[in-house]
Order: sequence, then C-alpha cells, then structure tokens
Amino acid sequence: MSAMKKDLVILLAPDSFKESMTAKEACEAMERGIKKVNDKITCIHVPMADGGEGTMHSLVDATGGKIYALKVIGPLGNEVEASYGILGDGETGILEMASASGIHLVPIDKRNPLITTTYGTGQLIKGCLDSGVKRLLIGIGGSATNDGGAGVIQALGGRLLDRAGKELGFGGGELGKLARLDLENLDKRLANVEIEVACDVTNPLCGERGASHVFGPQKGATVEMVKALDNNLKHYAEIIKKQFGKDVIDMPGAGAAGGLGAGLMAFLNGTLKKGIDMVIDYSGLEEKIKDADMVWTGEGSIDFQTQYGKTPLGVATVAKKYNKPVIALAGRVGDGAEILYDKGIDCIFGIMKGVTSLEEALEKGKENIEKTSENIIRLIDLL
Repeated sequence: MSAMKKDLVILLAPDSFKESMTAKEACEAMERGIKKVNDKITCIHVPMADGGEGTMHSLVDATGGKIYALKVIGPLGNEVEASYGILGDGETGILEMASASGIHLVPIDKRNPLITTTYGTGQLIKGCLDSGVKRLLIGIGGSATNDGGAGVIQALGGRLLDRAGKELGFGGGELGKLARLDLENLDKRLANVEIEVACDVTNPLCGERGASHVFGPQKGATVEMVKALDNNLKHYAEIIKKQFGKDVIDMPGAGAAGGLGAGLMAFLNGTLKKGIDMVIDYSGLEEKIKDADMVWTGEGSIDFQTQYGKTPLGVATVAKKYNKPVIALAGRVGDGAEILYDKGIDCIFGIMKGVTSLEEALEKGKENIEKTSENIIRLIDLL
C-alpha cells in the first residue's frame, strides 16, 4: 500500500449543521481532524449554504466580508435587532428577510398574517444601499408575513393608498383597500442595484398553490383569513398590472415569503434564483475546486431529499465537472441517501459515535466532525 501524497489539497465546502455549528465552524472542525494525521495537507475553506437560514453568514465568511446589526421594525410593528452583510468585494450586500420579518420573531399565540409586515426587510435593504452596494442578494425563506412585500415598498419610500388617498397600514389584511401605489419617492438608488433573490419555491402568488393557501396556515391564518389574504393578494396583483403593466400573479416564485417574491420582482426588478446556485456563484466555489485534489461537504442531515437543491449535491455537481472525488459528512444519514452515489457524492460518513440524545449530538457536533475527519484521512493514508 502506498501512502497518500503529502501535499494533498482538500476543499472543504459544508453547509451549517443546524443548531450545532455554522458552516465556517464545520470547516474548522474538519481541518483540525485532517491536520491531526497530516499537517502538510492544504485545506481550502468555502463555507456553503443553500439559500436558506445561514446563507448570509456562509457567504460573508467565504468572502471575508462583514456583518452589521441594525434595529428595524419587526413583523408585529415592534423594534427588533436584525442584520445584513457586505461581502468581501465591498459591493455586494446580502440579507435574509427572516432576520427582520421571520416567523421566529412572532410568538405562536400572536401569529396573524393579516397584520404582519415586511417593513423591517425594507429597512435592511436600505442599510445595504447606505453601504453603497451595487448588487443585493436576498434570501426570502422563513417569513411571518403575507403582505406581498408591501412593507418593503413602504420602508423604501413608496406609498400604498386607498381611494381617499390615505396610506394603508401594515399587513396583508390592508391590501384589499389598495387603490393605487405612489412610487415617486421610492429610493432612487434601487435603479442602479442588481437584485438577486434566493428562492427555491415555485408557488404562484394566488390560488390553491399560492402564498396564502400553502403557507398562510403555518403563519397563523384561519380558513377565513386564508380566503381574505388570497383575495387581497389578487387585488394587489391587479393594481400592479393596471399601473405598471407587470403581471406577477402566476409567476413561479411570486408566492414565496407571503408574496414577497412578487413584490421584489414587480418593484425592485429582482431576479429569482435557486439558492444553492447563488451561493456557488458568489463563494467562488467553482474556481477553488479546480485547484483541489478532493472535495468534502456535508450538513446536519443527508437523505433522499438532499438531491433537491441541497448544499451537498450542489457542491458535488460542481466537483464532478472537474472529476474530483467527493466525501460528505452528516450528523444523520437518513433513508434513501444511497441515491446520491449516482449523483456525484462518492462516500457518505455519519459522524455520530454512538446512540445519544439530540442535545448531546448537537453539543458534540464539532468534536464528532473532527474525529470522523481524522478517521477518513487515516483510511485514505492506507490506500
């Protein structure tokens, strides 16, 4: 048996292991395990995400950027602390709407999409504009809202007016009163900013597959509320079409985040993109993979669902373009994971050392990744 080459280059591109560690921390734990066996191996860190929670942190970490805190109006109209990031190029802003308008900010007994607003998300966009960005990346999962992005428009200087010319209040419940939109004072800087929206759902704005019917109930909507919200979004879409000639009602992804997808496309010329594709682009993953001998990825759970736009498969797809072997690590290896062997992942390793409670598994995640990484390198060294 011949020992592996000593100057091996391994690209580390995991997602976060939810509730256990960020993607950056997973990279660091992998490297600690690798270096225990062979400190001549070069590890290239590219923290990843799939457009959902943790995307901002991963891209800021992958590019050497910075995160800024900002006090904004939360979904219920009270002040909350949210954050946005500026990537390492200094020209690209990134934010997750959940940071300002997420469902986790609303206690279960107060969830009511008739009144929740995306205003705080608009304030995060303004924070990025104040930093002089030329591009803006927006993740739109995990919303508490169903206002079609109306709050975003209000925060950025637009006005939603009823027949008497009075401004509408917050929430999807108000949209039924909309007579016209006044965008005269909409932030002029938006015209010079390219906006990409990480969105993996293809739901239209209205109807049975629309924002209100599919996502409304988990945001606290009753059957009656769902009907009212759906009618209101339909009315909102009709006004948009009449005033601006943009038909958003059936656009795939328009129903994402309570219709925020529609609002970003209609008023901010946002382009909807698969989350993993956006992260691959902005992290420089493809360029970095070219120089690697092998690629490691991973996330908390890997199973048959991983093939549908999740990080490990996205990373493997790029790696296979350059014929690089791919190893994946997971906290849990679930049913149907073997389907991934035909889709670019060569080996999958569960990191658990034995039967344990979920609490202990999350607590010892870094330690378990480190140990598994060490064992993988010991195995490779034998080959």
